[in-house]
Amino acid sequence: MKNPWNRHTYVQSFENLRNERLAEPMKAYMKHHFPFLGIKSPERTEALKAFFAIHELPGKTELLNEVWEIYRLPEREYQYVAIALLSKKLKSLAVDDLGFLEKLITEKSWWDSVDSIAPTIVGDIVKRDRLEGEKVMFQWSDSDNMWLNRAAILHQLKYKKETNEKILIEIILKHVHSNEFFIQKAIGWVLREYAKTNPAFVRKFVEEYELKPLCKREALKHIK
Repeated sequence: MKNPWNRHTYVQSFENLRNERLAEPMKAYMKHHFPFLGIKSPERTEALKAFFAIHELPGKTELLNEVWEIYRLPEREYQYVAIALLSKKLKSLAVDDLGFLEKLITEKSWWDSVDSIAPTIVGDIVKRDRLEGEKVMFQWSDSDNMWLNRAAILHQLKYKKETNEKILIEIILKHVHSNEFFIQKAIGWVLREYAKTNPAFVRKFVEEYELKPLCKREALKHIK
C-alpha cells in the first residue's frame, strides 16, 4: 500500500540532493532567469520516479492546487516536478483546465517550461475536444503574451496525421512577421515536425508565404 501524497516529503528529498556547484552553471544556461537546486536531469528523474512509486498521487480535486504550490517554489527543478506531476494525471484533465495551464505558462515563463506543457499536456487536451480546445488556442494566439502565442503554435507539434492544417496555417500566419526569436523558432519547429508527415504541405506553405529566414531554414531542414 502506498503512502499518502506528501509534498513536504518530496521537497525535502530534493533539498537533500541540492548541489551548489552544479546550480550555478545551470542558472547561467537559463540566462540567470531562475535559481537552481543543482540536480541533473537523470538524478531528478530517478528521485521523482522513486517518490511516485511509494506515494499515492493526489486526486483531481487536490491535483491543481498541489501542482501550483510546487510550481511556485523558487528553484527551477520544482517547475519541472509540477509539470511531471500534472503529466501523470493527464487523462483527468479537460478543456476547462486550460485556464490553469495558461496560468502555468504565464508564470515563470521560459522555453523549457512552455515546451514541456504545450505539445504534450495542452496538445492532448485539445485533441480530445477539438471544437472547444481550438477556440482556446485561437484566444492564446491572439494574446499579448508571447509565451501563450508560442504554446498555441506548438499545441499540434505531436499530432502527425491528426494535424488540423487549416488551424496550423491560421495560427502561424498571425505571427509569421513577428520579430520574437521564440515565436520564429516555434513556427519553424512545428513546420519541421509536420514535414515528417506531410513534406509536400510544408514545402508548398514555405513557397506561398513569406517567412523569415530562421523560420524558413528550420521548416525545410529535413526536406530534400
